[in-house]
Amino acid sequence: MTRRAWLLFVALGIIWGFPYLFIKISVREVSPALLVLVRTGGGALLLAPVLAARGGLRAALSRWKPLLVYSCVEIAVPWYLLFNAEKRISSSLAGLLIACVPIAGAVLATVTRTDRLDARRVSGLLLGLCGVAALVGFDVGRSSILAALSLGIVAIGYALGPWILSKYLSGLSGVSVVTCSLAVCAVIYSPFAAFSLPTRSLSGSVVASMVALTVLCTAVAFVGLFLLIGEVGAMRSNVITYVNPAVAVLLGVSVLGERFGIGTGIGFVLILSGSFLSTRPLLADQTGPSKRSVTAVRSDKSSSVVTSTRWRANSLWAKPSTTCQSAPSEATGNPKTKPSGAPYSP
Repeated sequence: MTRRAWLLFVALGIIWGFPYLFIKISVREVSPALLVLVRTGGGALLLAPVLAARGGLRAALSRWKPLLVYSCVEIAVPWYLLFNAEKRISSSLAGLLIACVPIAGAVLATVTRTDRLDARRVSGLLLGLCGVAALVGFDVGRSSILAALSLGIVAIGYALGPWILSKYLSGLSGVSVVTCSLAVCAVIYSPFAAFSLPTRSLSGSVVASMVALTVLCTAVAFVGLFLLIGEVGAMRSNVITYVNPAVAVLLGVSVLGERFGIGTGIGFVLILSGSFLSTRPLLADQTGPSKRSVTAVRSDKSSSVVTSTRWRANSLWAKPSTTCQSAPSEATGNPKTKPSGAPYSP
Protein backbone atom coordinates (compact mmCIF):
# COMPACT_ATOMS: atom_id res chain seq x y z
CA MET A 1 0.00 0.00 0.00
CA THR A 2 1.06 3.60 -0.50
CA ARG A 3 1.96 5.86 2.40
CA ARG A 4 -1.37 7.66 1.95
CA ALA A 5 -3.25 4.36 2.11
CA TRP A 6 -1.44 3.38 5.31
CA LEU A 7 -2.26 6.72 6.91
CA LEU A 8 -5.93 6.35 5.97
CA PHE A 9 -5.96 2.75 7.21
CA VAL A 10 -4.47 3.66 10.60
CA ALA A 11 -6.71 6.71 10.94
CA LEU A 12 -9.93 4.79 10.21
CA GLY A 13 -8.90 1.87 12.37
CA ILE A 14 -8.59 4.28 15.28
CA ILE A 15 -11.52 6.58 14.44
CA TRP A 16 -14.08 3.77 14.22
CA GLY A 17 -12.91 2.39 17.53
CA PHE A 18 -13.88 5.67 19.23
CA PRO A 19 -17.70 5.70 18.76
CA TYR A 20 -18.27 3.29 21.64
CA LEU A 21 -16.43 5.60 24.02
CA PHE A 22 -18.27 8.70 22.80
CA ILE A 23 -21.62 6.90 22.94
CA LYS A 24 -21.00 5.71 26.50
CA ILE A 25 -20.21 9.25 27.64
CA SER A 26 -23.10 10.82 25.72
CA VAL A 27 -25.89 8.53 26.95
CA ARG A 28 -25.14 9.50 30.54
CA GLU A 29 -27.08 12.72 29.95
CA VAL A 30 -28.73 12.37 26.51
CA SER A 31 -31.45 9.96 25.40
CA PRO A 32 -30.59 7.43 22.67
CA ALA A 33 -33.24 8.96 20.38
CA LEU A 34 -31.74 12.45 20.67
CA LEU A 35 -28.23 11.10 20.11
CA VAL A 36 -29.37 9.30 16.94
CA LEU A 37 -30.92 12.56 15.73
CA VAL A 38 -27.78 14.57 16.42
CA ARG A 39 -25.48 12.07 14.75
CA THR A 40 -27.62 11.43 11.67
CA GLY A 41 -28.78 15.01 11.17
CA GLY A 42 -25.32 16.46 11.73
CA GLY A 43 -23.69 13.85 9.52
CA ALA A 44 -26.16 14.51 6.70
CA LEU A 45 -25.55 18.26 6.88
CA LEU A 46 -21.78 17.82 6.83
CA LEU A 47 -21.90 15.39 3.88
CA ALA A 48 -24.43 17.46 1.90
CA PRO A 49 -21.74 19.61 0.21
CA VAL A 50 -19.96 16.45 -0.95
CA LEU A 51 -23.22 15.12 -2.38
CA ALA A 52 -23.90 18.45 -4.08
CA ALA A 53 -20.46 18.39 -5.68
CA ARG A 54 -20.64 14.78 -6.84
CA GLY A 55 -24.34 14.54 -7.72
CA GLY A 56 -26.56 11.49 -7.47
CA LEU A 57 -29.39 12.77 -5.28
CA ARG A 58 -32.10 12.35 -7.92
CA ALA A 59 -31.01 8.79 -8.69
CA ALA A 60 -31.09 7.89 -5.00
CA LEU A 61 -34.54 9.38 -4.49
CA SER A 62 -35.87 7.43 -7.46
CA ARG A 63 -35.33 4.29 -5.36
CA TRP A 64 -36.81 5.71 -2.19
CA LYS A 65 -38.51 2.50 -1.06
CA PRO A 66 -35.40 0.29 -0.78
CA LEU A 67 -33.46 3.33 0.42
CA LEU A 68 -35.95 3.75 3.28
CA VAL A 69 -35.68 0.07 4.21
CA TYR A 70 -31.90 0.23 4.03
CA SER A 71 -31.83 3.34 6.22
CA CYS A 72 -33.91 1.63 8.90
CA VAL A 73 -32.03 -1.67 8.80
CA GLU A 74 -28.51 -0.24 8.62
CA ILE A 75 -28.78 2.94 10.72
CA ALA A 76 -32.10 3.78 12.40
CA VAL A 77 -32.67 0.55 14.33
CA PRO A 78 -29.03 -0.50 14.96
CA TRP A 79 -27.87 2.90 16.18
CA TYR A 80 -30.78 3.27 18.60
CA LEU A 81 -30.28 -0.23 20.00
CA LEU A 82 -26.52 0.31 20.29
CA PHE A 83 -26.92 3.66 22.04
CA ASN A 84 -29.56 2.24 24.37
CA ALA A 85 -27.46 -0.84 25.17
CA GLU A 86 -24.51 1.29 26.22
CA LYS A 87 -26.61 2.73 29.02
CA ARG A 88 -26.31 -0.69 30.68
CA ILE A 89 -23.16 -2.38 29.37
CA SER A 90 -19.57 -1.20 28.97
CA SER A 91 -18.30 0.41 25.79
CA SER A 92 -15.59 -2.24 25.40
CA LEU A 93 -18.15 -5.05 25.64
CA ALA A 94 -20.33 -3.31 23.05
CA GLY A 95 -17.37 -2.98 20.69
CA LEU A 96 -16.54 -6.67 21.03
CA LEU A 97 -20.11 -7.86 20.50
CA ILE A 98 -20.50 -5.68 17.40
CA ALA A 99 -17.34 -7.34 16.06
CA CYS A 100 -19.61 -10.34 15.37
CA VAL A 101 -21.00 -8.58 12.29
CA PRO A 102 -18.82 -10.56 9.82
CA ILE A 103 -20.07 -13.77 11.45
CA ALA A 104 -23.69 -12.68 11.03
CA GLY A 105 -22.86 -11.73 7.46
CA ALA A 106 -21.45 -15.18 6.74
CA VAL A 107 -24.67 -16.80 7.97
CA LEU A 108 -26.79 -14.38 5.94
CA ALA A 109 -24.74 -15.05 2.81
CA THR A 110 -25.36 -18.77 3.24
CA VAL A 111 -29.10 -18.34 3.85
CA THR A 112 -29.49 -16.09 0.80
CA ARG A 113 -27.28 -18.43 -1.28
CA THR A 114 -24.87 -15.68 -2.21
CA ASP A 115 -22.08 -17.75 -0.69
CA ARG A 116 -21.58 -21.05 1.07
CA LEU A 117 -19.74 -22.46 4.06
CA ASP A 118 -16.78 -24.82 4.20
CA ALA A 119 -15.05 -26.40 7.21
CA ARG A 120 -12.93 -23.31 7.87
CA ARG A 121 -15.87 -20.94 7.80
CA VAL A 122 -17.95 -23.23 10.01
CA SER A 123 -15.10 -23.33 12.52
CA GLY A 124 -15.03 -19.53 12.40
CA LEU A 125 -18.75 -19.35 13.15
CA LEU A 126 -18.37 -21.75 16.08
CA LEU A 127 -15.42 -19.79 17.46
CA GLY A 128 -17.41 -16.58 17.20
CA LEU A 129 -20.39 -18.06 19.01
CA CYS A 130 -18.09 -19.34 21.76
CA GLY A 131 -16.65 -15.85 22.04
CA VAL A 132 -20.10 -14.33 22.45
CA ALA A 133 -20.94 -16.97 25.06
CA ALA A 134 -17.75 -16.13 26.94
CA LEU A 135 -18.54 -12.41 26.94
CA VAL A 136 -22.17 -12.83 27.95
CA GLY A 137 -21.42 -15.52 30.49
CA PHE A 138 -18.52 -13.82 32.25
CA ASP A 139 -19.06 -10.09 31.73
CA VAL A 140 -22.83 -9.50 31.53
CA GLY A 141 -25.00 -9.38 34.61
CA ARG A 142 -28.65 -10.35 34.71
CA SER A 143 -29.78 -6.73 34.49
CA SER A 144 -27.76 -6.24 31.30
CA ILE A 145 -28.54 -9.44 29.45
CA LEU A 146 -31.27 -7.89 27.28
CA ALA A 147 -28.99 -5.01 26.35
CA ALA A 148 -26.28 -7.45 25.29
CA LEU A 149 -28.75 -9.55 23.32
CA SER A 150 -30.07 -6.44 21.54
CA LEU A 151 -26.60 -6.03 20.06
CA GLY A 152 -27.26 -9.28 18.23
CA ILE A 153 -30.04 -7.44 16.37
CA VAL A 154 -27.54 -4.66 15.66
CA ALA A 155 -25.12 -7.16 14.14
CA ILE A 156 -27.88 -8.67 11.99
CA GLY A 157 -28.90 -5.20 10.81
CA TYR A 158 -25.32 -4.30 9.90
CA ALA A 159 -25.11 -7.54 7.90
CA LEU A 160 -28.55 -7.23 6.27
CA GLY A 161 -28.14 -3.59 5.20
CA PRO A 162 -25.39 -4.26 2.64
CA TRP A 163 -27.40 -7.16 1.22
CA ILE A 164 -30.28 -4.74 0.57
CA LEU A 165 -27.81 -2.29 -0.93
CA SER A 166 -26.36 -4.94 -3.22
CA LYS A 167 -29.75 -6.26 -4.36
CA TYR A 168 -31.81 -3.08 -4.70
CA LEU A 169 -29.48 -0.05 -4.65
CA SER A 170 -26.61 -1.14 -6.87
CA GLY A 171 -25.33 1.53 -9.23
CA LEU A 172 -26.06 4.44 -6.90
CA SER A 173 -23.34 6.76 -5.67
CA GLY A 174 -22.20 5.70 -2.21
CA VAL A 175 -22.13 9.33 -1.10
CA SER A 176 -25.78 9.74 -2.07
CA VAL A 177 -26.81 6.57 -0.23
CA VAL A 178 -24.99 7.56 2.96
CA THR A 179 -26.19 11.15 2.97
CA CYS A 180 -29.80 10.31 2.14
CA SER A 181 -29.90 7.50 4.70
CA LEU A 182 -28.61 9.79 7.44
CA ALA A 183 -31.16 12.45 6.48
CA VAL A 184 -34.01 9.92 6.46
CA CYS A 185 -33.07 8.70 9.93
CA ALA A 186 -32.87 12.26 11.22
CA VAL A 187 -36.43 12.89 10.03
CA ILE A 188 -37.64 9.63 11.60
CA TYR A 189 -36.14 10.43 15.00
CA SER A 190 -37.05 14.11 15.16
CA PRO A 191 -40.45 13.62 16.87
CA PHE A 192 -39.04 11.06 19.32
CA ALA A 193 -36.10 13.29 20.22
CA ALA A 194 -38.47 16.22 20.78
CA PHE A 195 -40.02 14.37 23.72
CA SER A 196 -36.69 13.42 25.27
CA LEU A 197 -34.80 16.70 25.40
CA PRO A 198 -32.43 17.22 28.35
CA THR A 199 -33.94 19.03 31.30
CA ARG A 200 -30.64 20.60 32.36
CA SER A 201 -27.46 21.84 30.76
CA LEU A 202 -25.16 19.20 29.35
CA SER A 203 -21.66 18.77 30.68
CA GLY A 204 -18.69 19.67 28.53
CA SER A 205 -17.62 16.05 28.13
CA VAL A 206 -21.04 15.05 26.79
CA VAL A 207 -21.17 17.94 24.31
CA ALA A 208 -17.64 17.18 23.13
CA SER A 209 -18.50 13.48 22.73
CA MET A 210 -21.60 14.25 20.68
CA VAL A 211 -19.67 16.61 18.43
CA ALA A 212 -16.85 14.10 17.96
CA LEU A 213 -19.30 11.28 17.26
CA THR A 214 -21.00 13.37 14.57
CA VAL A 215 -18.06 15.11 12.96
CA LEU A 216 -15.18 12.70 13.42
CA CYS A 217 -16.86 9.28 13.56
CA THR A 218 -19.53 9.98 10.94
CA ALA A 219 -18.72 12.69 8.37
CA VAL A 220 -14.91 12.59 8.48
CA ALA A 221 -14.84 8.80 8.81
CA PHE A 222 -17.06 8.26 5.77
CA VAL A 223 -14.97 10.62 3.64
CA GLY A 224 -11.82 8.86 4.83
CA LEU A 225 -13.42 5.52 4.02
CA PHE A 226 -14.23 6.65 0.50
CA LEU A 227 -10.62 7.71 0.02
CA LEU A 228 -9.24 4.46 1.45
CA ILE A 229 -11.37 2.35 -0.87
CA GLY A 230 -10.13 4.44 -3.76
CA GLU A 231 -6.56 3.63 -2.70
CA VAL A 232 -6.71 -0.09 -1.87
CA GLY A 233 -10.14 -1.34 -2.96
CA ALA A 234 -13.13 -2.45 -0.92
CA MET A 235 -11.92 -5.90 0.08
CA ARG A 236 -8.55 -4.81 1.52
CA SER A 237 -10.19 -1.94 3.39
CA ASN A 238 -12.21 -4.52 5.36
CA VAL A 239 -9.17 -5.22 7.52
CA ILE A 240 -9.91 -2.14 9.63
CA THR A 241 -12.93 -3.99 11.07
CA TYR A 242 -10.45 -6.16 12.98
CA VAL A 243 -8.69 -3.10 14.42
CA ASN A 244 -11.77 -1.24 15.70
CA PRO A 245 -12.67 -3.66 18.56
CA ALA A 246 -9.12 -3.53 19.92
CA VAL A 247 -9.27 0.27 19.98
CA ALA A 248 -12.70 0.17 21.64
CA VAL A 249 -11.44 -2.13 24.40
CA LEU A 250 -8.28 -0.09 24.93
CA LEU A 251 -10.27 3.15 25.26
CA GLY A 252 -12.88 1.62 27.54
CA VAL A 253 -10.26 0.25 29.92
CA SER A 254 -7.87 3.20 29.88
CA VAL A 255 -10.30 6.14 29.71
CA LEU A 256 -13.41 4.86 31.46
CA GLY A 257 -11.75 2.38 33.79
CA GLU A 258 -13.79 -0.54 32.51
CA ARG A 259 -12.81 -4.00 33.68
CA PHE A 260 -10.86 -6.28 31.37
CA GLY A 261 -11.64 -9.69 32.84
CA ILE A 262 -11.01 -13.24 31.74
CA GLY A 263 -14.28 -13.33 29.81
CA THR A 264 -13.34 -10.19 27.90
CA GLY A 265 -9.95 -11.60 26.98
CA ILE A 266 -11.29 -14.97 25.86
CA GLY A 267 -14.21 -13.39 23.98
CA PHE A 268 -11.90 -10.88 22.28
CA VAL A 269 -9.66 -13.61 20.84
CA LEU A 270 -12.49 -15.97 19.87
CA ILE A 271 -14.69 -13.36 18.19
CA LEU A 272 -11.93 -11.80 16.11
CA SER A 273 -10.58 -15.23 15.15
CA GLY A 274 -14.07 -16.38 14.24
CA SER A 275 -14.76 -13.26 12.18
CA PHE A 276 -11.49 -13.73 10.32
CA LEU A 277 -12.06 -17.41 9.54
CA SER A 278 -15.73 -17.04 8.62
CA THR A 279 -14.91 -14.51 5.88
CA ARG A 280 -11.92 -16.29 4.30
CA PRO A 281 -12.08 -17.55 0.69
CA LEU A 282 -13.43 -21.07 0.32
CA LEU A 283 -10.74 -23.75 0.47
CA ALA A 284 -12.50 -25.86 -2.17
CA ASP A 285 -12.47 -22.96 -4.64
CA GLN A 286 -8.75 -22.29 -4.46
CA THR A 287 -7.81 -25.03 -6.93
CA GLY A 288 -8.04 -24.73 -10.67
CA PRO A 289 -8.35 -21.56 -12.76
CA SER A 290 -12.02 -22.08 -13.60
CA LYS A 291 -12.97 -22.49 -9.94
CA ARG A 292 -10.86 -19.50 -8.95
CA SER A 293 -12.67 -17.32 -11.48
CA VAL A 294 -16.06 -18.46 -10.22
CA THR A 295 -14.91 -17.89 -6.65
CA ALA A 296 -13.82 -14.37 -7.49
CA VAL A 297 -17.25 -13.59 -8.88
CA ARG A 298 -19.01 -15.19 -5.92
CA SER A 299 -16.74 -13.43 -3.45
CA ASP A 300 -17.34 -10.08 -5.17
CA LYS A 301 -21.08 -10.66 -5.18
CA SER A 302 -21.31 -11.57 -1.52
CA SER A 303 -18.55 -9.54 0.09
CA SER A 304 -20.99 -6.84 1.12
CA VAL A 305 -22.93 -9.51 3.04
CA VAL A 306 -20.12 -11.66 4.39
CA THR A 307 -18.14 -8.78 5.85
CA SER A 308 -21.03 -6.36 6.42
CA THR A 309 -19.60 -3.97 3.90
CA ARG A 310 -20.92 -1.35 1.58
CA TRP A 311 -19.57 -0.09 -1.76
CA ARG A 312 -17.00 -0.52 -4.46
CA ALA A 313 -14.63 2.44 -4.80
CA ASN A 314 -15.99 3.58 -8.14
CA SER A 315 -19.51 3.74 -6.70
CA LEU A 316 -18.37 6.06 -3.93
CA TRP A 317 -16.98 9.04 -5.76
CA ALA A 318 -18.13 8.51 -9.33
CA LYS A 319 -21.24 10.12 -10.68
CA PRO A 320 -24.30 7.88 -11.07
CA SER A 321 -23.67 7.13 -14.72
CA THR A 322 -20.32 5.50 -13.90
CA THR A 323 -21.06 3.75 -10.65
CA CYS A 324 -21.51 0.20 -11.89
CA GLN A 325 -18.99 -2.48 -12.62
CA SER A 326 -19.87 -5.54 -14.63
CA ALA A 327 -18.81 -9.05 -13.78
CA PRO A 328 -19.70 -12.38 -15.36
CA SER A 329 -22.80 -13.95 -13.93
CA GLU A 330 -22.05 -17.16 -12.09
CA ALA A 331 -25.01 -18.91 -13.60
CA THR A 332 -25.08 -17.59 -17.16
CA GLY A 333 -21.76 -15.92 -17.82
CA ASN A 334 -23.57 -12.71 -18.78
CA PRO A 335 -22.52 -9.31 -17.49
CA LYS A 336 -24.08 -8.43 -14.19
CA THR A 337 -23.83 -5.33 -12.07
CA LYS A 338 -23.29 -5.49 -8.32
CA PRO A 339 -21.47 -3.58 -5.62
CA SER A 340 -18.87 -4.81 -3.24
CA GLY A 341 -18.03 -3.51 0.18
CA ALA A 342 -16.41 -1.38 2.83
CA PRO A 343 -16.48 -1.65 6.60
CA TYR A 344 -19.64 -0.97 8.55
CA SER A 345 -19.88 2.16 10.68
CA PRO A 346 -20.43 1.52 14.42
